[in-house]
Amino acid sequence: MKLAYHSITWGGVIGDPTGVTSIKDLYYRSAGTVTDSFAPIQQAGYSGVEMFEGNLYDFSSHLGDLQSQLSDHELELVSVYTGGSFIYADALEDELYKVRSTAELAAAAGAGHLVLGGGAIRAAGTREDDYKRLGGALDTVAQIAESNGLRACFHPHLGTIVQSPEQLETVFAETGIGFCPDTAHLAAGGGDPAEAVRKYSDRLTLVHLKDYDSTSGHFLPLGDGELNFRGILDAVQEAHYDDWVVVELDYYDGDPAEAARRSRQYLRGLGL
Repeated sequence: MKLAYHSITWGGVIGDPTGVTSIKDLYYRSAGTVTDSFAPIQQAGYSGVEMFEGNLYDFSSHLGDLQSQLSDHELELVSVYTGGSFIYADALEDELYKVRSTAELAAAAGAGHLVLGGGAIRAAGTREDDYKRLGGALDTVAQIAESNGLRACFHPHLGTIVQSPEQLETVFAETGIGFCPDTAHLAAGGGDPAEAVRKYSDRLTLVHLKDYDSTSGHFLPLGDGELNFRGILDAVQEAHYDDWVVVELDYYDGDPAEAARRSRQYLRGLGL
């Protein structure tokens, strides 16, 4: 397995305000300049990076600059994260337009994976067919990714209709898309990350690691929370997974470079 780090820790996650009135332009992004994360990620001992689609779009007219900076820091662009509501019929065309353009750009930049979050929670509550709508959209996304030489995977996420183990089982009954387990989101949703990896081992496409403290509800550097990463990594290895493992930390109240180093040191202690 190879280790990467998500650029999100440098700047957190924000969105593009144009998306309020134009869904096709609604991107995740980290604040600041994403390339500022490359040196500390490399220095911490990682060999790859994941970024949001909004930060990638900043380089759409000059991808060579991004590729050059990645190369200078001996990093690979492992994956690009995007998402959508995926349950509203009238909005789906524009959401898939964004996914398609993101996949094309990610492939051109050299990424191998497209990570998807999604499944909106309606104001009036989740409808019975929302999981079928989401599953159908995710199958289309997987086809879009494959046509661009990418592997698509679904990332369960707090704030969506796929948080709990039961919700994940429901949506996976409706789609054949790959699985990107995020250890902290799975735990916060009431699940056991190792159990989820074992249950969906045939779908395992990418792995996101971050720690979690249930008392505070905070996501933390690896080793600072309560998750059993030895058990989680045993489950990953049992699945004969040999692709990238991405360490991700949405927010850190301190130096993001320090958080990256601490997580890397913790993984060394586990033999990675």
